[in-house]
Amino acid sequence: MKSYDTLAAVDLGSNSFRLEVARVAGDQLYPLDSLKETVRLAAGLQDDKILDGAARERALACLRRFGERLRGLPAEAVRCVGTSTLRVARNADAFLAEAEAALGHPIEIVAGREEARLIYLGVAHSLPASPDRRLVVDIGGGSTEFIVGHGLKPHERESLHLGCVHFSRRFFEQGAVSRAALKAAELSARAEVERIAHAFGRGNWQQAVGSSGTARALRDILEQSGWSAGGITRDGLDRLRDALLAAGDVERLELPGLSRDRRPVIAGGFAIMAGLFAELGIEQMDVAETAMREGILYDLLGRFHADDMREATVAEFARRYHVDAGQAERVGRTVLRLFAATGREDDNDARVLGWAARLHEIGLSVSHSGYHRHSAYILENADMPGFSRTEQARLALLARAQRGALTKVAAVAAGAVDERDRRAIWLLRQAVILCRSRADPRLAEVSAESTSKRFCLTLPPGWLEQRPLTQRALDDEIQHWQALGLKYVLG
Repeated sequence: MKSYDTLAAVDLGSNSFRLEVARVAGDQLYPLDSLKETVRLAAGLQDDKILDGAARERALACLRRFGERLRGLPAEAVRCVGTSTLRVARNADAFLAEAEAALGHPIEIVAGREEARLIYLGVAHSLPASPDRRLVVDIGGGSTEFIVGHGLKPHERESLHLGCVHFSRRFFEQGAVSRAALKAAELSARAEVERIAHAFGRGNWQQAVGSSGTARALRDILEQSGWSAGGITRDGLDRLRDALLAAGDVERLELPGLSRDRRPVIAGGFAIMAGLFAELGIEQMDVAETAMREGILYDLLGRFHADDMREATVAEFARRYHVDAGQAERVGRTVLRLFAATGREDDNDARVLGWAARLHEIGLSVSHSGYHRHSAYILENADMPGFSRTEQARLALLARAQRGALTKVAAVAAGAVDERDRRAIWLLRQAVILCRSRADPRLAEVSAESTSKRFCLTLPPGWLEQRPLTQRALDDEIQHWQALGLKYVLG
């Protein structure tokens, strides 16, 4: 895999969008440029989960500016990640098409636990080495992530639907702060956090660390007001609660360290922090200067330095679901050989095909009958560290379409897959057929062609005559593709 001397990360948070550009020097990253814009995407999420036009326009305007800064950087050196609001917005797909055009790069939507992993990776790289287990908490605009880890390795990860934008809108309408509203907000936060307290409570860690805007804003307020000698403290939060109630409205809240753009969401962020302090038994919390965007950069760097988390996840899934390693390797070798024969040189497609081959039989751990459907369900719904939702959906599609009638695969039958995915499906299906005997197919030479309307597979002379079962399977395969209006020729 290529390496790059400059990497960039874009974090599309529910409150702020951030862009970080860094120089690579060995295994280290050195910041070159950092941009932040308060977009408040979550504020545009209506009750029906539709992202409104004003929020979309704010986001697109920001992404056009970010796109100018990213112009000229190789696509592989840039990773753009969407989080909570884009996970739940019903019109996220339509918005993403516009957003990617504005930014000039694809955008991945990551699951909550994957967001938590990236946050921990960014925070852990900025902290001094310690034998302690750490609790890292990141209160965002639409969700809050919790991680317990040691060193660079997260052990427990969770994401809850608690966000400073969401809570501010729900409990503190128009910025009004009352005792009843504040109590209701804190109790609501505690009720959510209670579900995970057994894994994230005081006995599971020795140091608590906050990251991102809410934690930094609360630290700045407490320290600059003289209510904390360092970080966020329970006593300091109690004094801030009194200040919020005395003001009665966030617009009348005059405190050192409280910036203008943080003011509208400070009450919601405070309520969440106070709730989790109480429920998890936290007395004092340090605050990191790094967060998810740095985690994205380090994760991207790992992909170029043979430390791709996705590879570790695939290996773990193969072990967990008792995959036949020999068969997975045979199918993997065959599908990559067919891919190379098409003349394609897309490293990403080759990686996806390799992963799909290694995982295509994980559904056998559920049932032999319809195992491809079980494989697809696991790949689409499981927690897969390192993978975005889009990548998991693509793996699931390949697993679902690896055998049987293609007309039964909804996306394929509806013509909702592009030429690239259709080619990948064809390649994996042929590899599975050629390795059906669970022995090396021993192909001296092979030729494969793929266009938008036609596939062609050429095998060594006489090879099929010695394998009538494979001949029958390939004859059926021709019919499956013809049912979709595509031509498949055996040479």
